[in-house]
Amino acid sequence: MINRIDNKFKELRNKKKKALISFITSGDPNQKTSKKILDLLNNKNIDLIEIGFPFSDPMADGPTIQKSSQRAIKSKTNLESTFGLIKNFRSKESKTPIILMGYFNPVFQYGLKRFFKKCEEVGVDGLIIVDLPPEEDQYISKYAEEYNVHNIRLITPTTDKRRLKDVLKHTSGFLYYVSVMGITGTKKPLVSTVKKSIKQIRKISKLPICVGFGISKKSQIQSLNKFADGCVIGSALVKFIEEFSQTKISEKKMLNNISDFLEKLQK
Repeated sequence: MINRIDNKFKELRNKKKKALISFITSGDPNQKTSKKILDLLNNKNIDLIEIGFPFSDPMADGPTIQKSSQRAIKSKTNLESTFGLIKNFRSKESKTPIILMGYFNPVFQYGLKRFFKKCEEVGVDGLIIVDLPPEEDQYISKYAEEYNVHNIRLITPTTDKRRLKDVLKHTSGFLYYVSVMGITGTKKPLVSTVKKSIKQIRKISKLPICVGFGISKKSQIQSLNKFADGCVIGSALVKFIEEFSQTKISEKKMLNNISDFLEKLQK
């Protein structure tokens, strides 16, 4: 069975374009507004959408994403309501790939087979579990393959050739290259370092490579897309939601700000 992620990258290659991937947290700032944001992202020609499911101890996330998780938990968002968000989205949009991103504990508590079965049911195409190392892939790789959910892996500037081979064993869809050391949204990527790393990775893997962490400007995207297959916008996008959650602006203004931001990135 063909996965939407594979279709999207094939489509982009044929058009000689690069992927623009966005990240939001499910239920942030609340479940009703989260639906509107998701629809907006799709209407703004985002190629793939990452949806984070909230967790109380998001250790790999920077302050902006941590706060988004806290707001989502406050709005009583969990995996079940996240699946509901995606199901609602799929009732209107069938082609845009959806990737769930989060931590292993909620998935394990939900039940692994039940989780992946639900992913297939609502239309999830990929999964990024940030705290599950390749050595523990046996927990999810069987179900990911059975239910046609790509197991997308994070790689970093310190991932050497030997480690990369271990990471690639059960990776599918694309590789998510973490362009900076540390937590999300706190540093800017060093383009020369990313370029050198991706060049080495391409000698081993034919998977698309998308770059994330610390990307917020069109100039960064243009530089990185000279050698990467796409870029991920996370914290820069979530900051607009944070501004709204602090009642500094109206919901309409927030949606307009996100819309303007995405348009500027794509001009």
